[in-house]
Amino acid sequence: MPLHFFNTYSRHPEEFQLRDAKNRKIDIYTCGPTVYSRAHVGNFRAYIFEDLLQRHLEARGFKIHRVMNITDVDDKTIRGAREAKVPLQKFTQQFKDAFFEDAEKLRIKRADDYPAATDQRYIEKMISMISALIAKGLAYQADDKSVYFRINKFPNYGKLAHFDLMELRSTGRVKHDEYDKEHIGDFALWKAWDEEDGDVKWDSPWGPGRPGWHIECSAMATALLGDQIDIHCGGVDNIFPHHEAEIAQSEGVTGKQFVRMWLHCAHLLVDGQKMSKSLGNFYTIPDVLAKGYTGREIRYALIRVNYRTQLNFTWDGMKEARESLGRIDDWLQRLREVAGDKKDNPKIDIQLGHEFEEALDDDLNISAALGFLFETIRDTNRAMDQNKLDAKTAVAWLNSWNRINKVLDFESDGAELPEEVAKLAEARAQARLAKDFRKSDELRDKLNALGWEARDTKDGQKITRRAGA
Repeated sequence: MPLHFFNTYSRHPEEFQLRDAKNRKIDIYTCGPTVYSRAHVGNFRAYIFEDLLQRHLEARGFKIHRVMNITDVDDKTIRGAREAKVPLQKFTQQFKDAFFEDAEKLRIKRADDYPAATDQRYIEKMISMISALIAKGLAYQADDKSVYFRINKFPNYGKLAHFDLMELRSTGRVKHDEYDKEHIGDFALWKAWDEEDGDVKWDSPWGPGRPGWHIECSAMATALLGDQIDIHCGGVDNIFPHHEAEIAQSEGVTGKQFVRMWLHCAHLLVDGQKMSKSLGNFYTIPDVLAKGYTGREIRYALIRVNYRTQLNFTWDGMKEARESLGRIDDWLQRLREVAGDKKDNPKIDIQLGHEFEEALDDDLNISAALGFLFETIRDTNRAMDQNKLDAKTAVAWLNSWNRINKVLDFESDGAELPEEVAKLAEARAQARLAKDFRKSDELRDKLNALGWEARDTKDGQKITRRAGA
């Protein structure tokens, strides 16, 4: 089945066409974190969608080169460093570290490259691109010493966001990184230094200053992936002005189509409302973990709805994620028991259909893919209840699951337990080693009270979420 994705540029589903068919290679650029604060669950909804995209394409046999940028210099990071009274690099490093820590908790695969905007080689690339735009008459240095892109000189400006530039009144120039269509204007490529920037500045042909946010991504993307990219991802809030500006800058320099397919993730709501600190519904990954949930439970909650549909994050939804993963865990345990000593035989491969993969081929239709998975769980559980599932079929389903799990990464590794549960489990294991079975039973009861079950198997203690907990 061919791959189809909804292209933001055309506003239509399109069949994905390989640019490098011989090598089955796909270049993907994904907008990463702006490291002025810790990324929240809404940010990670986008990062998990991009992770699902990469994993599915790899499962389909494509070679992926994915770049995710780190925005470590812009209006927000400079303002944050100034308010904290620390150097920019020190201010942003804490949030870079936090991002990678949280991404690992959510089992997000690492990109091949994480370019940082402050890296000197990318600063040089930005200056080179700006110089080329000035030479072509697409950019100019204004009387404030900053350099701006002439949006009325780029005929396709507005095509991604689907607005007609002629119908909007330009406000002249816009120096801020973020703004709406009502304040459209020539955007900043290079911002002349001012006192609020402190020691954040680089030398350039136009005097000391720093890059605008938009040119950073154009420079990093083309430096690492070339003039043309297969897929560019981000949140819907990136469409304008950021991605619109990326197209104008990149195509203005190269004269080539910058991106062949644009994929954008819808907003995440919390209890039906926009996430906001003032509403008390602003959550980071540590905030959710502190409620006793695990990284894979958060992963499930954020992945379960198609990326183009708004996702409503609720605590009831987190409970549903826990219950759904519990169903998967119990199903796998039952299959392994039926499979017996054949459970690790990859050669047993009954053709069981590819509905899961085919659902994801259709614009990452995760709802249909998970629907197939849970229908399979229901049907095979019924067969096991009736002793109608033989060992060979059980192994085939386990092998099929292994393929599915390379995409979802839902399976419990036995190590990811809430801190309190992990401590009780370790204490119980030590009690059993010491043959203190009374203490072992007391600790089992404490685990049960928290909604966890301790089972002693030939392979050691197994801790699982208790059904219905």
